[in-house]
Amino acid sequence: MTGTDTRSPLRVGLVGYGLAGSVFHAPLIAATEGLALDTIVTSNPERREQARAEFGDDMRFAASPDELWKRAGELDLIVIASPNKTHVPLATAALKAGLPVVVDKPIAGTAAEARELAALAEERGLLLSVFQNRRWDNDFLTLQQLIADGELGDVQRFESRFERWRPQLKGGWRESGDPEEIGGLLYDLGSHVVDQALTLFGPVVRVYAEADVRRPGAQTDDDTFIALTHANGVRSHLYASATTAQLGPRLRVLGSTAGYVKYGLDPQEADLRDAKRPTPGKSWGVEPKSLWGRIGAGGTSQGEASGGESPQTGGGSPVETVPGDYPAYYAGIATALRDGTPPPVTAHEAAAALDVLEAARRSAREGVTVEVSA
Repeated sequence: MTGTDTRSPLRVGLVGYGLAGSVFHAPLIAATEGLALDTIVTSNPERREQARAEFGDDMRFAASPDELWKRAGELDLIVIASPNKTHVPLATAALKAGLPVVVDKPIAGTAAEARELAALAEERGLLLSVFQNRRWDNDFLTLQQLIADGELGDVQRFESRFERWRPQLKGGWRESGDPEEIGGLLYDLGSHVVDQALTLFGPVVRVYAEADVRRPGAQTDDDTFIALTHANGVRSHLYASATTAQLGPRLRVLGSTAGYVKYGLDPQEADLRDAKRPTPGKSWGVEPKSLWGRIGAGGTSQGEASGGESPQTGGGSPVETVPGDYPAYYAGIATALRDGTPPPVTAHEAAAALDVLEAARRSAREGVTVEVSA
């Protein structure tokens, strides 16, 4: 979309105004040219006041999603940012009401449910997309560029970590042991690391996983490891943890000619939490040089003993980090709705990630390696 586009903005109904809705979806929708945040579904008075303070007194509210379905003709897109267990029923209702849908990850608890939603959307000729914002993290975009430019040679191993130190439980449905809630880190942060691995290296043929419950009183996994063997031979080692007292590198990627190591999280989430907003003409998603990753080959060649060089001991050369770009997701949604192009993330891609997550859950439960059809 261009600055000369004179078409009316597409009207968006947002279901849910908790963490996902208030920190990620609402600000990014409001910042996207061609989209207008029209109605927020929340019955919580404090959340309504929070939304009014940011988006103005003209913001409309609904107490339940059913109110949106009744006035479907007034809306052009539904965004579902409510708890995981509601994703499938709400997405189904929205599609049956004739509305395009964006669903926060994970789209569903099973790949079969995700494919059923995809089939319904295709039958109705409607957009269905999944909010996998971590495809627009600065480190991921930088790695994509390095791979495309051949800077690492043939990638052999991909290590990706979303690790945190949260020894005390926070409570809420994400930490619930009820299977219907689809909580735990495997489906939360695991959705991100698996999606990134599939986006970079394609289908998976084998999955091994460990999912542990470490914290006193915890009911679901809070320390998870997933090992993937991709059809092209790349191995992905993926970590999601709330119990990591010393954090590892966010990314370590080893290739036939060089490796790339990156510490620290993309700044966009922290900025959004701090009420910083993407604004045209102003920098966004940029991190300081001190946090840039490094690329190189440690030690020496020709069979000599390794010098043990690493980014922590000065090994490699700094690589400027590509700015993160969460706004690109909703810009892609606006373009897809206007022009009929594919959405930035498809439901079928989300289903493929759920195939892997289901295999990981079985692997962790039974202590086996699970074969997956590529």
